[in-house]
Amino acid sequence: MEEIRLQRARGRLRAKSASAAPAGAGAYRGYLRKKRLAVIGIAIATMAIACASLGMGTIALSPADILSVIVGTADAQTTAVIVNMRLPRILTALVAGIALSLSGCAFQSVLRNPLASASTLGVAQGAAFGASVAIILIAGGGASAFEGATSSVNPVMTAACAFAGAMLSTAVILGLSRLREMTPESIVLAGVALSALFTAGTTLIQYFAEDSQVAAVVFWTFGDLSRVNWSQLAVMAIVTAVSGTFFLAHSRSFNAIESGEGLAHGLGVAVGRTRLACMVAASLAAACVIAFCGIINFVGLVAPHITRRLLGADYRYLMPASALVGASLLLLADIACHAVVAPLILPISAITAFIGAPLFIYLLFKGVSR
Repeated sequence: MEEIRLQRARGRLRAKSASAAPAGAGAYRGYLRKKRLAVIGIAIATMAIACASLGMGTIALSPADILSVIVGTADAQTTAVIVNMRLPRILTALVAGIALSLSGCAFQSVLRNPLASASTLGVAQGAAFGASVAIILIAGGGASAFEGATSSVNPVMTAACAFAGAMLSTAVILGLSRLREMTPESIVLAGVALSALFTAGTTLIQYFAEDSQVAAVVFWTFGDLSRVNWSQLAVMAIVTAVSGTFFLAHSRSFNAIESGEGLAHGLGVAVGRTRLACMVAASLAAACVIAFCGIINFVGLVAPHITRRLLGADYRYLMPASALVGASLLLLADIACHAVVAPLILPISAITAFIGAPLFIYLLFKGVSR
């Protein structure tokens, strides 16, 4: 009798296990479905903001006007406003927001530091230093300091030097980390120190420059999405696409690193190599945007935090969702730039800071309260 009872108990346990496995698999499929639907919802919201911004500006355009441009029946003025002015700016906002958010998300993952971004690691400050060198020491950008407003006489040289400055900052940080085997926390602190060093260099260059040259540098650092032309936008899009593909391919490695370096090593992730490659890719994406658009603050820092609050820390969905949230933030900031004191256009970096700083403080306090 005892053996019969044991056999029946084992049978009940096997039955429970068999029923629990499909239930667990179903719950996981439901979890993934919710994540996918959330990403799709954010994508739809981003596209809605982009379409709405096409009609906003000094010249208000209705949906019928926009549709007439698409089908080719619009007048010359409406076509010029959308195709030559608003569409490049909106696409630039989308690409720049995606690139900055992806780079910020990657920095925060591989360094395991919620404050890691292009600004805190010295990438933005290195770009500003490079732009100052181009405008003041190489191109001499005084002649067009107040007319084309945010660029030197040679915008290609300015963008190239800004990109070189940003990558120089990255090279110094990576060199120090390889030389001294620095911890992720030390890398961020080294980035803060390097930011101060580049800022000091920029200040010294401006001190010995003419007033018009200083004005040109200041206007460049304000950030401007409308200065980007179609060829520059294509370069930004290619760099962003390559970097984004790389990040998505390493999303499982990011999940492992998020759980701890020891566990990541145990799962076969080469943490050091992954950190190095991701920092280079993130710096490339951020440097490309900053070189063409100027300094844009807080997007790369805040967008990943907003997305974590919505979707959690699964990087398979956090990466694409962060990119879309960053694009939405930059689109909203661009709308505010043109709407707050129209017809004047405010600096995009000021608006992103006004939006991002209070939002980041709010997220910080919500996290602490939990």
